[in-house]
Amino acid sequence: MKKVALIPARYASTRFPGKPLVLIGGKPMIQRVYERVMESDVDLCYVATDDYRIDNEIKKFGGKVILTSPDHPSGTDRCGEAARKIVLQPDDLVVNIQGDEPFIQPEQINQLIRLFDNPEVEIGTLVYQIEEREKIENPNVVKALLSDRKRVLYFSRAAVPYIRDKEKKVVTPFYKHIGIYAYRYQTLQKLIALPQSKLEQTEQLEQLRWLEADFQIFAAITTHESLAVDTPADLEKINHLMQWNHDGN
Repeated sequence: MKKVALIPARYASTRFPGKPLVLIGGKPMIQRVYERVMESDVDLCYVATDDYRIDNEIKKFGGKVILTSPDHPSGTDRCGEAARKIVLQPDDLVVNIQGDEPFIQPEQINQLIRLFDNPEVEIGTLVYQIEEREKIENPNVVKALLSDRKRVLYFSRAAVPYIRDKEKKVVTPFYKHIGIYAYRYQTLQKLIALPQSKLEQTEQLEQLRWLEADFQIFAAITTHESLAVDTPADLEKINHLMQWNHDGN
């Protein structure tokens, strides 16, 4: 089974244009993601982009890049096109790592890959246990509800399961969804052919389309919380943190 990592990256982000090329500790963010991925057990890694500026930057540091259509509505669709341009077998693994995850750990990617030792797994993802009420009730923190076998039952922006007694200590584990995925190549091609679903449109979560179409998603529990860069404020915070750690203050 070949393991191919794809990093979808677009320049024209609504909230943060040019995000993949912003500097983090003196390096473009997309380069930091690429270098982290290359430390994992993947066989190949490509950035999938529609923009010549990102294409040039990847080539500048010696990375591999695939140019894709500018019309894709999601990173999954962009990965689907890029995967078709690589010679893959139906059971080969495609790992989709977001281009705004400069602190992704190689072991997290390896955890994801190991999920596919189980032939029942069609889609894999990561979750991180959270306990803070603020995060549990924050709609910007996507929660995942798991079965005993770590199969994802549902994703939601709401606090699932619902905490009925607010005065009692939370005993049920709550998991934050870390938005990286892996799929067998044949599964990925089926996913990108699906129309938008009602649940997806309601919560604005693409992965609900897959659950609603009866695909099984299994999760590995990571001990590393995501530090994604979604806004300029996130970038400022991360660069400040890196400078703080460098100075030892």
